[in-house]
Amino acid sequence: MTKLSTDRRDERPESGRGQQSRIFGLGHDGMCVCPKCGNKVPHQRGSPCTQVECPKCGSKMFRE
Repeated sequence: MTKLSTDRRDERPESGRGQQSRIFGLGHDGMCVCPKCGNKVPHQRGSPCTQVECPKCGSKMFRE
């Protein structure tokens, strides 16, 4: 008889604190970039880049 294993942990992809940022967001590092003038500012945690206005031209920024 062959013993069947019910422990499937070996087959699951890694999961943990470090993996969440890759799955649900971009993490806390990075830059916000202006699509019009190219200005870059550091991303502020808790404030999406799409809600940040460029300090130079006032355009909404995006995440790099």
